[in-house]
Amino acid sequence: MVVPLQNTIRDYAWGSRTAIPELIGVEPDGKPQAELWMGAHESAPSVLPSGDSLFDLVSSDPSGVLGEETAAEFEGRFPFLAKILAAEQPLSIQAHPSRAQAIDGYARDEAAGIPRDAGDRNYKDAWPKPEILIALGQFDALVGFRPVADSVALLDALGVLDELRALLLDGKLQDAFTTFMSTDRDAIRPLVFALGEACRAYQGSEFALETETLSRLCEEFPDDPGVLAALLLNRVRLERFEAVYLPAGNVHAYLHGTGFEVMANSDNVLRGGLTRKHVDVAELVSVVDFEPLPSPVLHGVEVAPGVTEYETGCEYFAVRRFDLSAGPTKAPGSGPRIVACVGGTASVDAAGTEETVRLSAGQSAFVRGTEGPCTLRGSGTAFVVSAR
Repeated sequence: MVVPLQNTIRDYAWGSRTAIPELIGVEPDGKPQAELWMGAHESAPSVLPSGDSLFDLVSSDPSGVLGEETAAEFEGRFPFLAKILAAEQPLSIQAHPSRAQAIDGYARDEAAGIPRDAGDRNYKDAWPKPEILIALGQFDALVGFRPVADSVALLDALGVLDELRALLLDGKLQDAFTTFMSTDRDAIRPLVFALGEACRAYQGSEFALETETLSRLCEEFPDDPGVLAALLLNRVRLERFEAVYLPAGNVHAYLHGTGFEVMANSDNVLRGGLTRKHVDVAELVSVVDFEPLPSPVLHGVEVAPGVTEYETGCEYFAVRRFDLSAGPTKAPGSGPRIVACVGGTASVDAAGTEETVRLSAGQSAFVRGTEGPCTLRGSGTAFVVSAR
């Protein structure tokens, strides 16, 4: 079975008002459109032509929809979730749990009787949320802790926050992060003001991108501890089709741009700053990986003409990009698949069937896990996300 999907747009406040409408070729309605979800997460599942949701279809027959191997490996749950993400404003500084952390946290929230849709609930499900973000144009983000020496050099260039500098020089990255994330908003305000003044006065070139971002954050979040945490994170600017991979515990914040995002099928987010949503610093710190990440940018590897793989080692999904101008291509991968067109047109054929689904930019199709390889044709660019 290969079928087109009808997908849900999430209207989070940080979303772009134009990026997703422009991608799918409709007039903007003036409201933020942050994420276009493609998959079977229970909170916003894709819908099939029959009117059934993909979540309900999987729930009714896991082995028949996912394939026996995938159904057994992932306990009958669709293993991944794909999205078009369009950020006009910064997302929260956040991290995601490992599988063991998610199971434990979910059990605690359930035992405490916190409703699953409550704003102050940390764990929406018992799954981890490793993710990859592939830029569809220039994309700005904060990703992982930069090497401590680089953060010290930035502080030296700005001449501010001696307390933070001292903690870093003592090798206490975790203490530095935790101290500032735990500081109350009244105490943070003068520190953020001083940082903003220093960034605006900076005349050098080495930290031009960092100071531009920090200056903006200081203005938009004048009493938010996340602004100081941003001093510790790699400032990344991705070009089209460059990526970042975020395993469990990676602290990050997307700042601006449009990308194709794939993650394990979870909605678990632990926030620490740059947001008015629920923040739980202690829980966030409990899942954070404080190992510095010197090279956060991931480049795809061309494995065949027009076929690029993004090698993450993630057990929940595999992501490949197809330039269909290279001609018809048999797409590798097995188990359930989502094919997403992000430019031009694409058609999807399943081996041994007469089913063909034609897609334009922003549209996607589902390939049942029991199907063999599918073939892509067209003149555009498509991503295929598979279980492996």
